Amino acid sequence: MSAAIKAVLAASTLLVAAATGALAASEADYKAAYAAAEAANKEAGALRNQWTTTASTLSAAEKAGEAGDFDTAVAKATEAEALAKASIFQATSEKERWKDMEVR
Repeated sequence: MSAAIKAVLAASTLLVAAATGALAASEADYKAAYAAAEAANKEAGALRNQWTTTASTLSAAEKAGEAGDFDTAVAKATEAEALAKASIFQATSEKERWKDMEVR
């Protein structure tokens, strides 16, 4: 994983932790977070750059949601969305950057 992607992921995780840490999450919060993560993952799939870590994190969010642990479910869904967005960033940024590494 490149340094830029790690930075985006770390920043996203910190923002999520700050935003969700104060209040208990509800089922509606979970469903909204999960829908956003799924949408981002589908976009990554359209770019042919879905990460396996995103799928496993989405699965963990779903399991937590089914168990009624909405705080964990929202955290995992938000993490999955950040992973999906990082994979989208990777796909779009590397679409042209590979030319810079070509030996001329």
